[in-house]
Amino acid sequence: MSGIAVLAIDGPSASGKGSVAQRVADALGFAYLDSGALYRLSALAAKQAGVVWSDELGVACIAAALDVRFEVGLTLLNGRDVSAQIRSEEIGVGASQIAAFAVVRQALLARQRDFALAPGLVADGRDMGSVVFPQAELKIYLTASAKVRAERRYAQLIGRGDAADLAAITHDLQERDARDAARAEAPLRQWPDALLLETSDLSLDQVVEQVISWWKTRS
Repeated sequence: MSGIAVLAIDGPSASGKGSVAQRVADALGFAYLDSGALYRLSALAAKQAGVVWSDELGVACIAAALDVRFEVGLTLLNGRDVSAQIRSEEIGVGASQIAAFAVVRQALLARQRDFALAPGLVADGRDMGSVVFPQAELKIYLTASAKVRAERRYAQLIGRGDAADLAAITHDLQERDARDAARAEAPLRQWPDALLLETSDLSLDQVVEQVISWWKTRS
């Protein structure tokens, strides 16, 4: 990882950081890490193996042994495309639950750092700038109001043809925010060295442009 440029984007669920990070990575010619996908994959793999999400050590063992490949537009678990499965609300809740466990986070730490490849990496998650890549050259905390994030998630689900309830999604996001912020291990928060980017009133293009501008003018 030494000498490899890293741009870390953290923020709450449904803040749009994944879409932003992917677009920025493409624009800069950097590798991209969706750290949340690793937690979602761990939650899905645990469910498939009959391991309950409250079993810290059991889930950690699952996470450490994940057979995962990321290809263009696809996420493969044990050779099978699970791109849609890991984006379900149920798996999202499971990912948030297991992410609170220190042993699970430790099991995935080295795997996340392995994504740092030349010429650089754009990584998004909850603790990219604080724990996984503390020496990142640029750290951004990307957020939006719970109302806006819920509306975005609702539109995303409806667009995929899934059933969705806006009130339930809003409630779930607020609970997930509270759980992520209160956990003892790598809590979600804006750290002092991260730039705040509030996106409630910005388009995706505007957010991407701002991030790239900050990267080009970083000190």
